[in-house]
Amino acid sequence: MTKDSLTLDAPATDALQLGSRDGSNSRKVFIKTYGCQMNVYDSTRMSDALSRDGYEPTEDMEEADLVLLNTCHIREKAAEKVYSALGRLREMKKRKAADGREMMIGVTGCVAQAEGEEILRRAPAVDVVIGPQTYHRLPDALRRAKQGQRVVDTEYAIEDKFEHLPIAEKTKIRARGVTAFLTVQEGCDKFCTFCVVPYTRGSEVSRPVSQIVEEAEKLVDGGVREITLLGQNVNAWHGAGPAGEAWSLGDLLYRLAEIPGLARLRYTTSHPRDMDDRLIGAHRDLRTLMPYLHLPVQAGSDRILKAMNRRHTAAEYLTLIEKIRTARPDIALSGDFIVGFPGETDQDFEDTLKLIEEVNYAQAFSFKYSTRPGTPGAELKDQVPEEVKTKRLERLQALLLRQQHAFAEACVGKTVDILLEKPGRMPGQLIGRSPWLQSVNVDAKASQIGDIINVRITGTSTNSLFADLL
Repeated sequence: MTKDSLTLDAPATDALQLGSRDGSNSRKVFIKTYGCQMNVYDSTRMSDALSRDGYEPTEDMEEADLVLLNTCHIREKAAEKVYSALGRLREMKKRKAADGREMMIGVTGCVAQAEGEEILRRAPAVDVVIGPQTYHRLPDALRRAKQGQRVVDTEYAIEDKFEHLPIAEKTKIRARGVTAFLTVQEGCDKFCTFCVVPYTRGSEVSRPVSQIVEEAEKLVDGGVREITLLGQNVNAWHGAGPAGEAWSLGDLLYRLAEIPGLARLRYTTSHPRDMDDRLIGAHRDLRTLMPYLHLPVQAGSDRILKAMNRRHTAAEYLTLIEKIRTARPDIALSGDFIVGFPGETDQDFEDTLKLIEEVNYAQAFSFKYSTRPGTPGAELKDQVPEEVKTKRLERLQALLLRQQHAFAEACVGKTVDILLEKPGRMPGQLIGRSPWLQSVNVDAKASQIGDIINVRITGTSTNSLFADLL
């Protein structure tokens, strides 16, 4: 499985390695993943489901019997990029057919949900189109496609897709590394005026506690040391507890922290309105819960926040940040910002810069506003000129970069625990992850991958830290 460079509301991460050639005669599937961590997780689960039908993952598209594009609709012109990729796949499919080799093509994810039948019309080489709520039906859709049907399944499933998806065997979990994603919540009910998620992922749905705990325990049994809980609005999670009662995300974190062998917990992406006292208390009480929080605000102007339908003010956000920092003084904060939302004035933009100065982010993600068809923001008047958005984004990113560098420099000389995850670029070097989600380069043995070790931070680079073993 490969991953595109597109990002969502949360920081992009490396794709999980699902496997490669193994010399067997089984069918091969190549999955290209666009977008956020949730799509990476979805691709992993699709791969596990397909393995029951004899599909083995490959990273070589040329040897694939099945190519899946797991798509993201959050960025501008996302659909057109998918159609462009499908055009290239059409030529590959023709070439393979001329050599007597069959290759099926499937489109999954949010573009599949948004475009549906249109994909089959514009891309005749596509065999199946599967939305994010129905990818548990993918094996059946492929069987129907084998019989000559062209399948579109984008209806929201009545059944719980997670109940129908297998969890990978221990050997596969171990091969994917010592960190893992675990989706606990999907969809969003906030309806921010710039966002397509409620239309492509549907309303908020929370998985039950028992299902999440079972998957987490199997991940840990397979060697995973750190789990990141995922959701479009993860802190809105309210799953059914053991007796059917509603649990909050804070309750879930306390429960997961009890799993023997699970060393670290994270979660993303959050909404300020769902940051309740129980969740803040978990940051105070649980050493397993890492001191890093991605809490998007998008803008610092109350007028723009109202136009975005964020349903909080800048002052309320700042009060929340103060409360969180009181509970966990060493927490590092990350955020998202949209520059040039329709109607944004110079003063609105200055208000955003002021909020950033007050919060002092360790990391953040920022974008120029672009319209998404079907969202209320696309219909708003007073669109900001592109050149104005560009200049504002440059100023905003310069400020965020200064804050990020200052946070990294403040780490130099500190003694911290890092989780060793994978080999580095240099011989004898491993890459670990700090509690604050920073990559840390350190000289260590490959046999130490999965260990949590104590290091002293000695230096910084653009996107990582350097450390010495203690």
